[in-house]
Amino acid sequence: MANIVHRVARAGFGTGTNALYDRIRPGYQPWSLQHIKNALTTQGPYNIVELGSGTGIFTRALLADPEWASYIGELRAFEPSEGMRDEFTKTVQDPRAKVFDGTFDTIGVQDGWADLVVTAQAFHWCPDHDLAAKEFNRVLKPNGVAAFIWNLEDRDAERWSAQVRDLIEQHEQGTPQFRLDLWRQYFERPTYKEHFLTPEEKQWSYHLEATEDIVVHRASSKSYITVLEPEEKAKVQAGIREIVRRGDDLEWIDKENGKFKYPYRTWVVISRKK
Repeated sequence: MANIVHRVARAGFGTGTNALYDRIRPGYQPWSLQHIKNALTTQGPYNIVELGSGTGIFTRALLADPEWASYIGELRAFEPSEGMRDEFTKTVQDPRAKVFDGTFDTIGVQDGWADLVVTAQAFHWCPDHDLAAKEFNRVLKPNGVAAFIWNLEDRDAERWSAQVRDLIEQHEQGTPQFRLDLWRQYFERPTYKEHFLTPEEKQWSYHLEATEDIVVHRASSKSYITVLEPEEKAKVQAGIREIVRRGDDLEWIDKENGKFKYPYRTWVVISRKK
């Protein structure tokens, strides 16, 4: 499957890069998980397909959430990166969840198996929207739901966070990043419109607690930063530290201990099978 995974994703999320990713990427807020659950029209227990499951950050949040816990029957996660699958296996210990090799257009479940297909922090990497829509339609039950969720730094909320994003975006190397909105083309494809209703999108803005190190490490976990040569990566990290240190618009939580608010935004898009 390596030939259909973007070269930067394949290298940047490869073996040896994923412990930092799992440790430093933010979790998923309870209200966003509840929003996805509210989209389901049946009572459960639910069969769930998770695509681009990475190291299991979303999986663990779903399994641990009190509103979800008793409604999950089986969760089959699919992830093309062997390194991420290894980290998933280490960190997800619930017997209801298993991870397999797979991509957006190669989902290893039978027709009509899933109540929910969910992809967290990953759908912008999808290389073929028509094939994905065809596969989502195949694996979902009638009236099933596909949910897409992203947690991202809110670059527009504060000057310092915009400067950090401007710095790291210089190194994106042509990757199909979320901010480019290429993923929205999925909802315009003929196969999507044939099988799914108009998507429903919701956004939330909020703050997470951060430190200088958290900002640096979170940026360093991005695929296009991970693959930089050590000298160039060090320059980016030093630049981020400089931005944070001179940031006169930081909103402090505990200045003595270097803790401040990091602006974030969550997007959730719900699509329902006809």
